[in-house]
Amino acid sequence: MALRIFRSLAVAAALLAGIASPALAHPHVLVTGKSELVFKDGQIAAVRHVWTFDEMFSAFATQGLDKNGDGTLSREELAELAQVNVESLKEFEYFTVGKSGPGSLTFAEPVDYWLEHKDKLLTLHFTLPVKAGGQKGSMSLDVFDPIYFVAFSLAEENPVKLVGAPANCSFEVKRPAPATGQTLSESFFNSLSAASEYGSQFANRIIVTCR
Repeated sequence: MALRIFRSLAVAAALLAGIASPALAHPHVLVTGKSELVFKDGQIAAVRHVWTFDEMFSAFATQGLDKNGDGTLSREELAELAQVNVESLKEFEYFTVGKSGPGSLTFAEPVDYWLEHKDKLLTLHFTLPVKAGGQKGSMSLDVFDPIYFVAFSLAEENPVKLVGAPANCSFEVKRPAPATGQTLSESFFNSLSAASEYGSQFANRIIVTCR
């Protein structure tokens, strides 16, 4: 249910702006992200995401939320929307795929999640605790939407931060190649699911190497 609400907000925003032509059908939402990788005892313990939504989605999603009419949106006024956002991401494992050593990371449900609204943009903050799979040494983290409903890009400045990592650890960022401009039908995207591999070609990858 929550995922349908999230999609409906995005599609309605596109319709409102008059850009929902077949050629622009996907992605519907643009997100610029930053990530903090939190280490404890030499291994990954949590991922803190900061995702800023595009102005069109931000404007539509926040309509009617200024309950006290003061012209600003407080964290309290945005609390319900933050919950909808987080719940809608669960089906897609929070668009976050991690590997540590030979195995995959398993994340617990998000904690410390909240929304802020600044300069006409919504930004979602949330933390994904690592439930299992964390090992000492190198790791990688991919952020992408498997159905490409949401397009992610890492911020140009300071996109990644290592928190509490061993001194011998460093990271590199691998951004996806630009989209080719191929036009696919809406029915194609509607046939995709959380298990689809289509969106992986647009993944932003963070690689941590500990020597």
